Amino acid sequence: MPPKKMPPKKVPQKKKKNVARARVVEPVVETENLPEKQSSEKDTVTFRRGYVYAGLTALAFAAGIFIGYMLWGYKPEPKPVIYDIETAGFPSLGPDDAPIVIVEFSDYECPFCVRWYVQTYRPLLAAYPGKIRLVFRNFPLSFHENAFASAEAALCAGDQDSYWEYHDALFDHYLALYQEDQERILDQSTYNQLARDLGLNVATFEKCMTSRKYQQFILDDIEYANNLPPDIIAGEAAVGGTPTFFVNGQRLGGAYPLEEFEKIIDAELAKPNWFRDLFGGTR
Repeated sequence: MPPKKMPPKKVPQKKKKNVARARVVEPVVETENLPEKQSSEKDTVTFRRGYVYAGLTALAFAAGIFIGYMLWGYKPEPKPVIYDIETAGFPSLGPDDAPIVIVEFSDYECPFCVRWYVQTYRPLLAAYPGKIRLVFRNFPLSFHENAFASAEAALCAGDQDSYWEYHDALFDHYLALYQEDQERILDQSTYNQLARDLGLNVATFEKCMTSRKYQQFILDDIEYANNLPPDIIAGEAAVGGTPTFFVNGQRLGGAYPLEEFEKIIDAELAKPNWFRDLFGGTR
């Protein structure tokens, strides 16, 4: 028998050893293009944009609120009007260069004008000797039947250098003239008697009154007062009634007591002369 062939021996294959290959990193010129770097910067830019958008949104919101407040909700406080009242050519009492100029719009038949005359007129002038120039302007109210003629009488007395004396006489005799009859109409003889008591030339005085010499002068006073800008603080006409005063341009509408005048006058006198001249009202 032929010999049996033996199967060839399996030679165990040698296990290949895994040899770790070193990772080769190619050099990069534009390092900002590395994936890791690009992703990081992209996130940063997005993050920054988010802050910018949020800031702009908040700013726009705040601007909207501010504009709305300015348009609908904001009401600036009005500043008082400083009036520049004309004084040249009108009866005045006191030095021409006095630091305080008070313009009075008045009515000789007005009971409140009489009250101011009795309570404040003389004490005020006595409290500031040589520092006040008082200017009288006429504003006879239409429902006072004697006011216009009384204004004419005082101006006619002024032709004989007795304006303020006649002014005082009209107010001093107010009760005697109207106490018994508030609707009494004064005749020419009443005005003549007051002129006679002051030593005036009665014939000249009466001629002045009957000729209506000062009628237009008084009408111009009324028109001037009516055309003054309103007092926006008080919400009323500059001269809406009598008496109305302007103390260096600051309005006092009514028969205010002495203390109210003192507040304004003391504040005005505390200012330097140049300041009053530059920013003051009536001069």
